[in-house]
This record gives sequence, C-alpha cells and structure tokens, in this order.
Amino acid sequence: MRYGIQLPVQSQSTLYAEPWEAGAGPGDLLAVARAADRAGFGYLACCDHVAVPRRLAPAMSTVWYDPVATLAHLAAVTERVLLLSHVAVVGLRHPLITAKQYATVDHLSGGRLILGVGAGHVEEEFTALGADFRRRGAVLDETIDALRAALGPEEFPEHHGKLYDFEGLGQLPRPAQEHVPVWVGGSSPPAVRRAALKGDGWLPQGDPRDRLPRQIARIRQLREQAGIEAPFTVGAIAEPLYVGTPAWHVGRRTLTGGPDRLAESLRAYRAMGVDQIQVRFRSRSRSELIDQIAAFGADVGPHL
Repeated sequence: MRYGIQLPVQSQSTLYAEPWEAGAGPGDLLAVARAADRAGFGYLACCDHVAVPRRLAPAMSTVWYDPVATLAHLAAVTERVLLLSHVAVVGLRHPLITAKQYATVDHLSGGRLILGVGAGHVEEEFTALGADFRRRGAVLDETIDALRAALGPEEFPEHHGKLYDFEGLGQLPRPAQEHVPVWVGGSSPPAVRRAALKGDGWLPQGDPRDRLPRQIARIRQLREQAGIEAPFTVGAIAEPLYVGTPAWHVGRRTLTGGPDRLAESLRAYRAMGVDQIQVRFRSRSRSELIDQIAAFGADVGPHL
C-alpha cells in the first residue's frame, strides 16, 4: 500500500490547517516537500480554489495556492515523488487550457503527474468565472473525456462533444507519460460512479473506515458491469497521525503510538481493498512536521 501527503501551507482550511501554517510561506512548503521526497512518500498533493467567497472565508480561509504553479515549482526541487492535484476543479476551465498546464507539469517533472479532478462545491466561484454550477457534474464528465484526448500522445488532439469541440489544434510539449493517470475525487453516488467508469483511481472525500468497504464494493460492481478491466487505484484519507507518544493534545481522533501500532492500524485499509492512503500529521511547527514525515517513512511505511 502506497502513501502520500496533502501538503501543508498551500491550503489552510480550518478543517485541517495547523496554527503554525498561518505564518508559513514558500520556504516551509519547499522544506516539507523535500522531506517527503527523501522519506519515500508516493506523492505530494495540492488543492484547487480560484477564489473563496466572503461567507466561506472564515472556515475555508482564502489561502489556496494555485496547484499548477505549486506542483511545477515543487517538481524542480524533488526527484522521485509524484505530483497530485487533489483535486483540480477542471470544470472551471476549458480542457485545452487545463491540458496545456498539466501536460507542461508532466513534461517538466519527467512524468510524475497524477491529475486528480473533482466537480467543485463553491457556487460563487463558478458564477464569477462564468461556469455552470448546477450542471457541474455533467460538465466534469465531458471534461474528463476531453482531457483524455488532450493529454494523450497526439500532437493534434481531437474531441467532439456537447460542450467542447476541437481538432486540428496542436499542443507541444506532450506529457512525458504515455498515459496520465486521472483520479476522480468525491464520495457522493455520482462521484463514485464517475470514478468507477471514467477514472484510473478514486479519491474519497474523507469517508470513515466503516463506509469505505461499501463504496469500494460499489466501484468494483460498476466496473465489472461495464466490462472495464484496466488497473484502478482505490484511495483513502487516513485519520490524523502522530508517530510516537505526543507531549501535547493532538485530538481524540488522532492515531498515535509506535511504528508497529500505527502500521497495524493502517494495514486495515489494505484489507478493505485500499491501494493508497493519504496521511496528515499533527504538528506544532515545520520542524516537528518534518520529523514526523521522516519517522513515518523510516519506521511505519516499510510495514505497509
């Protein structure tokens, strides 16, 4: 089972940001990304919001780094770790624009991109950008199809749909990968169906352990009924973690303890059929987070 990390600093929702992140900046983000790369993490993940309305700002904050710029920046300072958009709200942009941006990231990183996509949930964001919020699911369905073509091997991709129609328009450089993986985010029934039928993987939106088996079974059923046999990556977001015995209050839902205890708990995800888990560590500073990443990579990861 692989493991990756949603980066701190680049998005600061009150659901998960630590207090120290409010005063952090690019140097801290860089240091954490390099630590995860050294520790053998499978991917770094970065979120996507263009603009947050005032009514949601107290909970979501307005700190949301652009994922394309951020992942491209981190590609230059890391060597092995994959680069995941978790998730790009691709319905806000024309698929040729999205393809140009992410193909460039994949090209510059030597083929390390995973394109995570989702429908989005902030209506004002869609309205301001001239996108259709009510039809965002249908828009995402066709956008994935258009992106499959635009991120494929052809210099002049072709797509003919209800919303987007293009051919005879060349885009170089092409992605370094022959096939850029598309992981679909979301846990609603339409999102799970979309992931099963259109994705190379699924990024659940925080489903608890007791709900995951039903969701995974549904994905397998849908793919079997559709005759899809291609490889598929099932993801999960683990509970907050702290390697060792914390000397401060890390929250009642946080998994704590030695490497063996944490590994045993996390292996339960694999027993459900999960292929990769996204982890997030409680921390009071950049240095504590880097220490947690190093300890997990050295002492927990090998047992997964």
